[in-house]
Amino acid sequence: MSGTPPVRGLGDVVERFYDRHPYPPPAKDLEAVAARTGARLERRSAHHLVWPERPYGAPQRVLIAGCGTSQAARHALLRPDDEVVGIDVSSTGIEHTRRLADRHGSTNLTLHRLAVEDVAELGETFDHVVCTGVLHHLADPLTGLRSLRSVLAPGGAVTLMVYAPYGRAGVYLIQDYCRRLGVTTSGDDLADLVATLREIPGAHPLSRLLRESRDFLDDDALADALLNPRDRAYTVGELLELIAAAGLRFGRWARQAPYLPDCGSISETPHAARIAALPVAEQHAALELFRGTLARHTVIAYDEADETSGRVDFADPAAERWRPIRVPTAIAIEERLPPGAAAALLNRAHGETDLVTFVTEAELAMFRRVDGSRTVGELGPDARPFAERLYRHDLVVIDASGATP
Repeated sequence: MSGTPPVRGLGDVVERFYDRHPYPPPAKDLEAVAARTGARLERRSAHHLVWPERPYGAPQRVLIAGCGTSQAARHALLRPDDEVVGIDVSSTGIEHTRRLADRHGSTNLTLHRLAVEDVAELGETFDHVVCTGVLHHLADPLTGLRSLRSVLAPGGAVTLMVYAPYGRAGVYLIQDYCRRLGVTTSGDDLADLVATLREIPGAHPLSRLLRESRDFLDDDALADALLNPRDRAYTVGELLELIAAAGLRFGRWARQAPYLPDCGSISETPHAARIAALPVAEQHAALELFRGTLARHTVIAYDEADETSGRVDFADPAAERWRPIRVPTAIAIEERLPPGAAAALLNRAHGETDLVTFVTEAELAMFRRVDGSRTVGELGPDARPFAERLYRHDLVVIDASGATP
């Protein structure tokens, strides 16, 4: 690992917060991540999620913007051929990342103590910019996103995650509660807050997150969730407006099924056809409202001048030659099925339990033939509609590059 983080005297309230409460909770090592470094199909799947049309294999320059305590080290370890740059305003986060990289002998990682808004000072461009859980803490998110766009290489992509308001309604209620009571991030106040949250009513909007989220198992993570000095959320419509204002083009949601009217329980309602008749962006906004529990949005975007990257249209005659790649979290369940179903296909990464697609014996046979090498046409007769269904349910990504896998 190379690079010395320059002292820039940033002094921002969020910088001071993360210096005291590093996030995510620092890990001692990344042994579990290191064990996956040989998973070539997993890396190929991640690549084609972002670039269906680009052959997998060429080393990339990757920026982890707001890398926290471990994200850049994880990426460098998983993708040893990539050149990874991590930036963060927190010297504590940078130091934890440095220790992890040194522990695992990562030589492809450079770190800088630098604000997202100042990323152009690096004088570099990147194939992939990853900014997750950061933009919503900036004083001016639009300026930050425009800065990230400015360092995109031609054909580059941005993976962006921001908070969503409806699924975090309970978080914002307790944030306001803590402000009214003057709760601070001191050890005593955090201990009192933890004790108080044990008595929160079961019907409170925060209760589900308390049960399901790791962010309430560690004091620093709890502080990040409930006591962060600057935190905002974006609806689907607000996020799409932000992306466009920054000069970017929406590509896809990293997990798209929750936003689609033909996936999950909404597809069985009288409103499914009405939603499907809306413009695509309005469909996504309607599904956010229908679900009501989305706590974050993760989107893949491209420069607005780039009209080709990330496009997947199964009406393309070339779709027969595309190679579906099963995502690592896709599984087939063959127990307790409704009559006529041979299996239930689902993505374990989905938090929404209704995102299940039931398949026949013939469809299950086609799903089992998805190995990253066979083309859509080789899966079986008339496989294109089924392959599109798998794609929309986040069970496969598409390699449309035409390269030999």
